[in-house]
Amino acid sequence: MTGTLEKSRRGFPTSADHPNYKWVALSNTTLGMLIATINSSIVLISLPAIFNGIHLNPLSPGNVSYLLWMLMGYMLVSAVLVVTLGRLGDMFGRVRIYNLGFALFTVTSIALSLDPFDGGGGALWLIGWRVLQAVGGAMLMANSAAILTDAFPAAQRGMALGVNIVAGIAGSFIGLVLGGLLAEWNWRAIFWVNVPIGIIGTIWAYRSLHDTGLRRPGRIDWWGNLTFAVGLTALLAAITYGIQPYGGHSQGWTNPWVLAGLIGGVLVLALFTWIEKRVTEPMFPLGLFKIRAFASGNVAGLLASIARGGLQFMLIIWLQGIWLPLHGYRYEETPLWAGIYLLPLTVGFLAAGPIAGHLSDKYGPRLFAAVGLLVMALSFGGLLILPTDFAYWAFAGLVFLNGLGGGLFAAPNTALIMSSVPAHLRGAASGMRATFQNAGMVLSIGVFFSLMVAGLSSHLPATLNDGLAAQGVPPEAAHTIASLPPVGTLFAAFLGYNPIQELLGPQLLGQLPPANAATLTGREFFPNLVAGPFHDGLMIVFWLAIGMSVIGAIASLVKSPKPVT
Repeated sequence: MTGTLEKSRRGFPTSADHPNYKWVALSNTTLGMLIATINSSIVLISLPAIFNGIHLNPLSPGNVSYLLWMLMGYMLVSAVLVVTLGRLGDMFGRVRIYNLGFALFTVTSIALSLDPFDGGGGALWLIGWRVLQAVGGAMLMANSAAILTDAFPAAQRGMALGVNIVAGIAGSFIGLVLGGLLAEWNWRAIFWVNVPIGIIGTIWAYRSLHDTGLRRPGRIDWWGNLTFAVGLTALLAAITYGIQPYGGHSQGWTNPWVLAGLIGGVLVLALFTWIEKRVTEPMFPLGLFKIRAFASGNVAGLLASIARGGLQFMLIIWLQGIWLPLHGYRYEETPLWAGIYLLPLTVGFLAAGPIAGHLSDKYGPRLFAAVGLLVMALSFGGLLILPTDFAYWAFAGLVFLNGLGGGLFAAPNTALIMSSVPAHLRGAASGMRATFQNAGMVLSIGVFFSLMVAGLSSHLPATLNDGLAAQGVPPEAAHTIASLPPVGTLFAAFLGYNPIQELLGPQLLGQLPPANAATLTGREFFPNLVAGPFHDGLMIVFWLAIGMSVIGAIASLVKSPKPVT
């Protein structure tokens, strides 16, 4: 017996008290975070291939809802469930919930790759299984930080969380490149790739991970869970649908259903707060917000997530709709190359994250988190003055700087939040931190797309009308096309379609002289046409991102009078 124990301690960790167990926990949870966040973005870049594979045009008016739910459903479900799943981890074991998430994620990946339908049925199959996949991803995200906080001593916690969190954030950018590469081969491959990784990770997790933190069994707060899920879903879904045109308006913010979702979501979340203050075992102990480091850290995390998410989507549209076509790339090639040209952003995250986590263990996390957000603000300022048709070295340097700032911020911010709460509530705290991060991504799409559409609506119609008329498009047709909501143009550029070709259609293009049709559908007409209005919209977006980053930096410096260890 003694020999077996000694062998266990010298060899591969088989128990939680093994000196190397913490590294097993770090490597497995980092793999879990990586695969969960890669899947939040891998579909974004692969949407054209997916819709072509199921023979569905995502830009047709009746299919825009499919597009939006494929785009945002995973993030929305993750944002809604992570708090509940983190609290369940506190009650029944963080490792148990985490392991179940790995298994569920793997099974749903298999189901997604086997989509047997075409058209709307195929889209609904993918959306439904993506929702279930998001449940598995939320289980991973809600409990990974809590498992690491349990496994690592305070002196190494920032480093461990740095590796884990930066891998998660980097996964959202790695997914862009990976999705583009796999979609070139077969659209189902973007789901196949999860299967071997998921099987290995699941078996590894069940064999190696152990609950080492405090567990506090209790009753499930059903009313709190229900009101939180309904309120947040209504709010985020309304923001999603607010992007779509409605009743002759370029956006849907006057849609009664959108207004009902916004107002009703806020009211239900207010009811959730009232319930949580009165139940004996709340889903989320609101008293944690009395801890200044916890509250200010989550505010900073939310603002950083909104700014980072807005940057990701705006840069993709900038590259795919303007810069890459101007530099000789065909529209159908732009999703893959946009991911490749954004690699400096990922490199910045990977370079700064673990280092910032290690240094924050030695010198404290607040200053690193604040400096990281200020570096992000500086990069947004540089992007403000960059011309639409930029020199790539300048663009690469600025997005690398942005990634560097994000890496400097992520690990210290997480360490600040997780180290400020009592040990038995780390699952709930981890879930709330992930909720702010995921909700920030959904909010960023609504906020920044709305700002961009508003900017384009005031300038693009006249510019587009004049440009089409100059190439011989009949005045009535040019006016009709120019009056269409610009959100369709943005979606087309985002998906790697030629926007003008989609707007004109084959019948109208066939009536034009071949030279004019070739000019309209060429690689320079749309980018030169939209560059000015798009840049005006970018100015608003990046100024808002600067403001959020600066406010987040100030919030990161707030100190708790009595930190919790």
